[in-house]
Amino acid sequence: MKQIYFVIAFLFLNTIFSQNKEKVNQELITNTLNRYIEGSSYNNSKLIKSAFVSDATLYLTTRSGFQKLSVDQYANFFNDQKKGQFNGRVGKVLDVHIFEDIAQAKVEILFSKSKVVYVDLFLLKQTSDGWKIISKTATRLKEKPKKGKVLFIVSNAHFYGNTELRTGNSFSEIVNAYDVFTNNGYEVDLVSPKGGAIPLAYVNTSDELSKKYVYSADFMKKLKTTLTPSQINTSEYKAVQYIGGGSVMFDVPDNEEIAKIVMDIYENHNGIISSVCHGTAGIVNLKTSNGDYLVKGKRVNGYPDDYEHTERPYFKTFPFLIKKTIEERGGIFKFSKRNTPHVEVDGRLVTGQNYKSSKPVSEKIISLLSKDK
Repeated sequence: MKQIYFVIAFLFLNTIFSQNKEKVNQELITNTLNRYIEGSSYNNSKLIKSAFVSDATLYLTTRSGFQKLSVDQYANFFNDQKKGQFNGRVGKVLDVHIFEDIAQAKVEILFSKSKVVYVDLFLLKQTSDGWKIISKTATRLKEKPKKGKVLFIVSNAHFYGNTELRTGNSFSEIVNAYDVFTNNGYEVDLVSPKGGAIPLAYVNTSDELSKKYVYSADFMKKLKTTLTPSQINTSEYKAVQYIGGGSVMFDVPDNEEIAKIVMDIYENHNGIISSVCHGTAGIVNLKTSNGDYLVKGKRVNGYPDDYEHTERPYFKTFPFLIKKTIEERGGIFKFSKRNTPHVEVDGRLVTGQNYKSSKPVSEKIISLLSKDK
């Protein structure tokens, strides 16, 4: 029996070690890529070279046609411009895949003035000097520039309160909203209080849309690597959406960093605030700059207290009730029959009753943004 426990403990520790090792390598590779991004954005050839091995090869299409370049040749492209001065290139690491001591990475480069977008692909190798780029190629995207960005607010809470009852973010609400926005030319980011991987609930692979995204590596990577509040630049976003699921009740409503982000987008960037189902719990504490609750005097929708199963253990963990709190703070709570979609629009506040409202809420946001444009 002791031997069995020893094996289990060994396997558990080995799994933890492997996960930590991958996380460290992800950070080290991202740092290398960010040196390349910063160097090429601020005309710093020395910083660019520091990201590559000295004999790295770049395969690029320039004005002279398709070329095989050395690192020195590539870095020299930036010597004609003033070192340290921003040249309009905005870079972002999109993806990193590690295979032992080699890795593949994808970086997006946006030229802010022309709105032209390139994707850079890299091969990296773990060397005695750390992770280094050994090869690079790139292509210009032919698709139309994105119309803007939308921020989904999700939760890190795995359990209902301090119990062992598991909960999560509504997968169906995420994918329904994500599909609407991306199909209409918007980019979607996800932010959670702690960042990183989030728990999921209501994953129905019999649903074709859910199945599509479950098997999308890029999409699932987004759910595994949600942003932290400190990574958010509020000027980039045109709307926010609070995703439902039991998780949101516990770590989102009282998170001051997220509240500050949302109200900055709403008040200083003319953005839209939206929520679906239990996601409406996320807006109950939001206050405008004059000190009033955001919901005061507004029509609001969400999952009503009337439809909660008050006799079940999960309900007893709720720190507050959505409908009751909205009404106590001056909001006018509206809802329809159970399992029917319902959307309320009051100015730049758009709220929905359940997962069936996720798609129409997102479509209404796009309609409002189109009118505003």
